[in-house]
Amino acid sequence: LLLLLGSAARALGLPPPSYLSLKRNLLNVYFVKLAWAWTFWLLLPFIGVTNYCLTRNVQDVLRRLSTLLVGTAVWYICTQFFMYVENLTGSCYKSSALDVLHREHQNKHHCHQAGGFWHGFDISGHSFLLTYCALMIVEEMAVLEVLNTDQSSRLHGVVNALFVALSFLVAIWVLMFLSTAVYFHDFSHKLLGTLVGLSAWYGTYRFWYLKPVSPGLPPQNTCLSSKKSSYSR
Repeated sequence: LLLLLGSAARALGLPPPSYLSLKRNLLNVYFVKLAWAWTFWLLLPFIGVTNYCLTRNVQDVLRRLSTLLVGTAVWYICTQFFMYVENLTGSCYKSSALDVLHREHQNKHHCHQAGGFWHGFDISGHSFLLTYCALMIVEEMAVLEVLNTDQSSRLHGVVNALFVALSFLVAIWVLMFLSTAVYFHDFSHKLLGTLVGLSAWYGTYRFWYLKPVSPGLPPQNTCLSSKKSSYSR
C-alpha cells in the first residue's frame, strides 16, 4: 500500500523536494545503507535474551540465532543478484541524459570509475531490504506476547530497551520505505524489490521455519517468573 501510494504521488508530481529526497540525508547514510547491520546487531541480543528466558536451553537459543545467519545469506544473495541484473541489462553513458554511449565500459564499477553514468534495470535494494528487515523484526518481537519477567529485574530493563530500539528501527524502515516509494526508482524497480523482500519473509517465517529442520519460529511457552508483567501490554 505504501509503495502504491508513494509511487502514485510521485507520478502526479505531488511530493515537493524535501530533506528525505536527498540521497545524502542522515537517515539514508547512517541507517538505510547499514540496514542489515542495524537489524542484525539489535536482533542478536534480543533473540538471545528472550529465547533463553523462555526455553532455558542454550541449544535452542543457538538454533533460533541461526535465523540471523539465514537473514545474512538472504541479504547477500539478493543484493548480489540485483547488482548482477543491473550489470547484465545496463550500458555506460557519458551522463544521466543518456546521450553518449561508452561501449568500452562493460560494468557499473568501471563506468563510474571513468566518470560515466550506468543505466540498467536497477531492482530497488532499499525496497527489498527495508521490507525484509521490518517484517523480520516484527516476527521476532511477537515473542513478547508470551514473555513475562519480574519488573524489578535487570532482564526486564534490557528487554524493554531492546524493544524500544527495535520499534524505533521499524519506524525508520517504514519511513524510509515510503521515502523510496516517493522519491526514488522506477515503479517496476520498487515493485520487484518489494516482492523479493516479501518472498524472502514468507519463504522463511511462513514456510521453512515451520519445518523441523530449520531455525524455527520464536518460542510460544510462558517464561518461569514469580511476578508476571507482559511486555505486550
